[in-house]
Amino acid sequence: MSIPLPETISPKPIRSDGVEARNRLLDAALQLFAEQGFAKTSIREIAQAAQANVASISYYFGDKAGLYRAVFSDPRTNPPLPPEALDGSDVTLEQAMRGLLSSFLEPLKQGHVTQQQYMKLCFREMLEPTGAWQHEIDANIAPAHMALTRGLCRHVGLAEADDDIHRLAFTISGLGVMLHVGNDLYTQIRPGLVNTPQALDAYLDRLVSYALVLVDAEALRRGAKAPAPAHSPEYTSLQAP
Repeated sequence: MSIPLPETISPKPIRSDGVEARNRLLDAALQLFAEQGFAKTSIREIAQAAQANVASISYYFGDKAGLYRAVFSDPRTNPPLPPEALDGSDVTLEQAMRGLLSSFLEPLKQGHVTQQQYMKLCFREMLEPTGAWQHEIDANIAPAHMALTRGLCRHVGLAEADDDIHRLAFTISGLGVMLHVGNDLYTQIRPGLVNTPQALDAYLDRLVSYALVLVDAEALRRGAKAPAPAHSPEYTSLQAP
């Protein structure tokens, strides 16, 4: 089954007193879509779980397909990452790494269960495609990846990305992806790494440092003299003899 997916999604303007009601619908829909899939979930079930009426789904989202798209692109679990945040003329390499990796870590602050549900939704969408995952790739993931490769090219002195630059970009992104795919491992083996916003902020600092080391290692491998970014104290300390 496929659902119509516009190139851009323009949410209906909401009064401040409607934000909570809209979020309740999104939260209920996330849980049900993740557990049952798009086809087997009814708008009546969602409305009942959110303690709302069916008409509110039409008001905020238009229909079930619109609600599904909104769940998939909810910035609380899937924050936008505009390409210019990774490839802007005034964006340093460290700022780009922090922007990229924070887009993976910030949603984890919504809570373990919520992010588990979102990952389950993504996996279900891959197995039972409606077009939402392909839209996510085309509209968000691929543009961000290409912007990241352009920034990496500048750092290592390349005019165009080759396979190694793409490998590097995927590896850096993988530092953030692992926190989602392996979240159960973290909570069982070392929960203190991810169980508070403060712990996640500390983790972000370390991941930025690791990413910068990876980029500089690739520049060194190529024999390039990498431009010096405004490195953080955490990164600089790794360079000390």
